Amino acid sequence: MIVIDGLQYSNWNRSIFEQLRQGGVTMVHATIVYHEQIRETLMRIAEWNRHFEQHGDLIMPIKSAEDIRVAKRLGKVGIMFGAQNCSPIEDDIGMVEVMRELNLMIMQLTYNNQSLLACGCYEAEDSGVTRFGRQAIKEMNRVGMVVDMSHSGERSTLEAIEISERPIVISHANPLSFHEAKRNKSDKVLKALGESGGLLGFSLYPFHLKNGPDCSLDDFCDMVASTADLMGIDRIGIGTDLCQEQPLSVLEWMRNGRWSKEMDYGEGSKSNADWPRPLSWFRDSRDFPNITNGLLARGFSPEDVAKVMGMNWLNFLDDGLKPG
Repeated sequence: MIVIDGLQYSNWNRSIFEQLRQGGVTMVHATIVYHEQIRETLMRIAEWNRHFEQHGDLIMPIKSAEDIRVAKRLGKVGIMFGAQNCSPIEDDIGMVEVMRELNLMIMQLTYNNQSLLACGCYEAEDSGVTRFGRQAIKEMNRVGMVVDMSHSGERSTLEAIEISERPIVISHANPLSFHEAKRNKSDKVLKALGESGGLLGFSLYPFHLKNGPDCSLDDFCDMVASTADLMGIDRIGIGTDLCQEQPLSVLEWMRNGRWSKEMDYGEGSKSNADWPRPLSWFRDSRDFPNITNGLLARGFSPEDVAKVMGMNWLNFLDDGLKPG
């Protein structure tokens, strides 16, 4: 079975790469930047080049969807670059193609706040996709860079689905009906995403789950089942949002970037000022088989489980990464 994790941001090292392989993960979409701009993004790519050089027996870069199949055959973990903000292109439309040539495959239009392209889910007013955003989406479609709206507001997300000539992703979020969080998506958004051929990756980040770190595997699988009914079994996958071995300073960078002097608590509560306690049934990538077994126990067919665990992502990327 091909297993694809639609998003992680870990403190990458050999031990984590080994855990990915032990968990049967074929490919992981790795966030390389949050608020980093062009030069800093290039430095992150250089760091990954060193990882590929030093740990080439375990990992390999993903430069096309076919490389995911190659990784499976070789028994390696494929690494696909993504950005959780539009900062790597700064204010230059030409940087979309440059970054895609450097294998940045997925880019969020915004990370929580208003950006030059769209509005984030934490803003009081969602003004939608901007003039620059419309041009950026068109250019991303042209070069084969996937549009991701995981941290975007409702209006912006619906507009991106409509504007984009190619299906988009919400790589790591859950239904708002399952748990109320600003990051989670309404049924209206999920229905539009499914009907447009897009893909939702279910997040295992405890703050986005019912009962937080105490969310049960049964409850998670129930959420998957109800979302499959809403969107279609071919339109869902996994995007764990796993952040392993990261210090608190990284959480502060994710939330604050350079725009705030004070700690941003996201949902407005100091109770989530630190990394959450991990789920008992998903502590790291070695626990992917628990999700597979949970879905089988919930009544999903082996074929449908294979879709959720990776084939839907692979089918989506087969088209999404090709130049338009």
